[in-house]
Amino acid sequence: MNIKKKVLVTGGAGFIGSHVVRLFVRKYPDYEIHNLDALTYAGNLENLTDIENEPNYRFIKGDITDQPFIQELFEVHRFDAVIHLAAESHVDRSITDPLAFVKTNVIGTMILLNAFKSCWEDSFEKKRFYHISTDEVYGTLGHTGLFTEKTSYNPNSPYSASKASSDHFVRAYGETYGLPYVISNCSNNYGQNQFPEKLIPLFINNIIHNKPLPVYGDGNYTRDWLYVKDHAIAIDTVFHKGVIGETYNIGGFNEWKNIDLVKLLCQQMDEKLNREKGSSEALITFVKDRPGHDLRYAIDASKIKNELGWKPSVTFEEGLGKTIDWYLNNESWLSNVTSGTYKSYYKKQYG
Repeated sequence: MNIKKKVLVTGGAGFIGSHVVRLFVRKYPDYEIHNLDALTYAGNLENLTDIENEPNYRFIKGDITDQPFIQELFEVHRFDAVIHLAAESHVDRSITDPLAFVKTNVIGTMILLNAFKSCWEDSFEKKRFYHISTDEVYGTLGHTGLFTEKTSYNPNSPYSASKASSDHFVRAYGETYGLPYVISNCSNNYGQNQFPEKLIPLFINNIIHNKPLPVYGDGNYTRDWLYVKDHAIAIDTVFHKGVIGETYNIGGFNEWKNIDLVKLLCQQMDEKLNREKGSSEALITFVKDRPGHDLRYAIDASKIKNELGWKPSVTFEEGLGKTIDWYLNNESWLSNVTSGTYKSYYKKQYG
């Protein structure tokens, strides 16, 4: 096999990462894809059983915060590019344990940047460090307006602050050391293989088991939703076509208030489970709002659309239907990831 490029994907056993790894392994047989993941609660090799034996795929168990390990990894493999997805990403968890988010999202990113720089500082030609971030770094919007690549950072949670910090360090390494980087900031993702601490898989699982659907506050918080497979294609696009030193916002052009999304989800679940209309909606339970809850996120993704030619391929209704079907057809996966420590976390978070 003639290998043209060695690509390290961090967090490749997680939700978004597994879709990126699968896409790259299948689409680029002349790339050697190395999947680095610590396999914490949200990392799951069951997400990649369909490609685990492909000749251009390698799995590496390891932690991005382990500096000696990461340095040695780069010295041995001399990766041509990094797609950095590994992160603590759940706002609720960041409120409970902010230091864990600083360690992974800030220190971990710094360790990767240092290893990449030391490996290639003689010449960065044809090398690339791609950092995937979130729209939450921009803070919150009122009832109008959109986040653009020029929006000032104003993070409001420990999670978004840690991601904002990591974004700044990536840019600083570009300016200070000439490190060739691109950054993308994405909106809320949904789809297959998402760990059920996030809204959509959490509620699918709860509806299956006739459990309450805990909606924060009045349910009028608004988010832009992006189908994970569309995000993986966008990452592929930015990786290959994005201009070094540029940032690209990736969104679904798809705003929903939480309560409206939950009602649509309930409607689709009732239809797919052959339940009486309204039975799932009756499970909605309003719970105490979380601290620092941002009112609205909405991304202007016109830059990646106009400059790189990417746009979402499915409507939200279509993507949600595909997502529900996958969870209903993979209840064993869902059962495996919702056992043990997750149950303790859920009880603590939602009562």
